[in-house]
Amino acid sequence: MSHDTYHPGEVPREKPAQSGFDDGLVETGRHHDQYDGEIHPTGPATVNDVFGSEEGHDIKYKTLHWPMVAVLTITEIIANGMLSLPSSLAAVGIVPGIMVILFLGCFATYTAWALIQFKLRHPQVHNMGDAGQVIFGPIGREILGGGTIIFAVCAAGSQMLAGQLALSELSDHRLCAVAFTGIFAVAITLFSFPRTLDQLSWLSLLAATSIIVAGIVAMAGAGAVPVEPGNIVITVAMDFTAAFVSITNSVFAYAGHFMFFILTSEMRRPEDAMKAAWTLQVVATTFYIVFAGVTYWYVGSGVASPSLLSLSPLWSKVGFGLAVPNFFLAGSLHSHTAAKLVFVRLFRHGRHLHSHTVTGWSVWAFLVLLAKIAAFVLAVGIPVFNYLVGITASLFAAWYTYGLAGAFWLHDTYYFKGGFRAWARRPVGPLCWSSMC
Repeated sequence: MSHDTYHPGEVPREKPAQSGFDDGLVETGRHHDQYDGEIHPTGPATVNDVFGSEEGHDIKYKTLHWPMVAVLTITEIIANGMLSLPSSLAAVGIVPGIMVILFLGCFATYTAWALIQFKLRHPQVHNMGDAGQVIFGPIGREILGGGTIIFAVCAAGSQMLAGQLALSELSDHRLCAVAFTGIFAVAITLFSFPRTLDQLSWLSLLAATSIIVAGIVAMAGAGAVPVEPGNIVITVAMDFTAAFVSITNSVFAYAGHFMFFILTSEMRRPEDAMKAAWTLQVVATTFYIVFAGVTYWYVGSGVASPSLLSLSPLWSKVGFGLAVPNFFLAGSLHSHTAAKLVFVRLFRHGRHLHSHTVTGWSVWAFLVLLAKIAAFVLAVGIPVFNYLVGITASLFAAWYTYGLAGAFWLHDTYYFKGGFRAWARRPVGPLCWSSMC
């Protein structure tokens, strides 16, 4: 962790014109260049914390430890990345495809660090909308907050599509695609109702294990019943559409950063968030490269997206069957994120946030159902998995995973480290500028 982090009990002063939130909290104190390694979930630091001191409350949010955060993020992003990347290698060639996966994984690790540092300096930030308020004022809050909701709904829609494909494959297409999508939507809605992420974290252990095992079994199936073994190309001359979808699929494979603020807000020790990020990026990048390369090698240039459809009927059923728990939980996490953003904004520091009230639960249930209905409509309206992933990545994933982290770093370096000269003194400054281009 960097030493330039939030110091407990002494919150850095922000720009007066842009630091206000609806809860009316005002940051006070002075900035310290040294960080003592301790951020306490209750105590002086909670004056600006999203959930404040939770002592005596019925519903406590700040309960996650970093290993569970790592598992939640693995559950959230690996499925879609795993399923779409083999076709990306077929589109651009194995060498540039793997290079893109590796580069984006390394870059995503750096931007995760930048986001976490920003969160630690600004404990009142709960989501991308709140971060937009800090940098761009009220307009930024509305744009980035709205974008986060749309992004989460699109991601939930992609999980519904994956679930629909799984149920269709397992049942030999005995019902129409819309019916399977509806069945899956109802099922994952039930998993979205818990108000706190710790109630989903233990289920995510099963979900994360299921997708890793499904990937290993799928690679075994591809090797046991190869389609066109060795029919790969080093590089491919392609048109713009093929290249665009390929790159955006790789970007979407790392598109979990939009949840980092929300996850960190519910951690017992927010300063441990980077441990979870390191775990996520190492596991995801390694698994992506191995799975995409092995699958592409054994299936050949005709590999489909999702790639499990390219396996023999038996292995495809086994792979989809093992992956279903992940589709459930990942879709639930995305819907939970969309609902949580609005819910916290409505009731921040109010009794409905921390108590079992009729109003609180009614609003929460309504928001969850609304997110699920929107995701269902999207999944039915764009029933091609690869294109839904590509559209979502092009509209949101690049900015939320890569671009905005540079803006956050530039903001905090300017205000806490000495203005324009601070940018020039730090070698990562040009990288942050380039990440926004």
